Amino acid sequence: MRIAYFDCFSGISGDMCLGALLSAGWSEEALASLPGRLGLEGVSVASSVVRRGPFASRRVEVSIPKRPVHRHLRDVEALIGRARLDPTGRDGALRVFRRLAEAEAEGHGSAPQEVHFHEVGAEDALVDIAGTLEGLAALGVERVYASSLRLGRGRVHSEHGLIPVPAPATTLLLRGVPVEIPEIDAELVTPTGAALITTLVERWEAPPPFRLERVGTGAGGRDLAEQANVLRILLGATEESTLPSGRVAVLETALDDENPQHLAALLPRLLEKGALDAMLAPVQMKKGRPGLWLVVVAAPETADALARVTLLDTSTLGVRVRA
Repeated sequence: MRIAYFDCFSGISGDMCLGALLSAGWSEEALASLPGRLGLEGVSVASSVVRRGPFASRRVEVSIPKRPVHRHLRDVEALIGRARLDPTGRDGALRVFRRLAEAEAEGHGSAPQEVHFHEVGAEDALVDIAGTLEGLAALGVERVYASSLRLGRGRVHSEHGLIPVPAPATTLLLRGVPVEIPEIDAELVTPTGAALITTLVERWEAPPPFRLERVGTGAGGRDLAEQANVLRILLGATEESTLPSGRVAVLETALDDENPQHLAALLPRLLEKGALDAMLAPVQMKKGRPGLWLVVVAAPETADALARVTLLDTSTLGVRVRA
């Protein structure tokens, strides 16, 4: 399986994604033709090699006509539906814009179809989003992993005046995502970048072992004094396996003052409650006391219920859970 790992140590934006994908081998001709295939008149895309800190990286800039373009979600959906895009890229771009609409609607207290896009509905956002999805598809990426996101601080200008960093839509999009807030006065994660990465990523964790094949480095629009303002994308392939795989939770606790007969009855009870496996092993506790180590393997969604059974039916003071 071909995978991509987004190393977001300096945040993420749409133009950084495009630059990283070009650097990793996506066709410049495909990106240059994208505005025309989207039906965006007068829009062009240029790329160059720039230096950000120690990195030689690709910088992508979208030139747009100097006119305000405000679109509703239905306008964006119609434009993408008419565009000459790869089917995978088209479907992905629609999902990204719907996530953006949902976040904007929640922030403004309206419905997604009523959202009046400003910056994120403009031509550059359309190119960023459609291009990122098409570039990943062209490079054969099947699954995306990502590091935690660094958000930055301060304020930025918008159609609504000065707003805090991270922007309101960005914060709503990133619920449930591991984030850091370094002392950097800059918008490191844009709404477009947040919508892209949260749509693409299935698991916020390091990828499984894979054979690294390509590295792409995309540059942000400004230099930062604190760190290199780049996004890295690592592309490669995991080793194929014929063995079934999946995620499980492991619950563990030590018991040193229990009746062994009572504990023997505990194991069948845990299995009845959904445990995949359960066992007791003898261990030596502090001060040389004999004890038992309880280990339960379960599906992640049943871990809380099994931990509750363990806490209620034994004298343990706590259960360690790894998922």
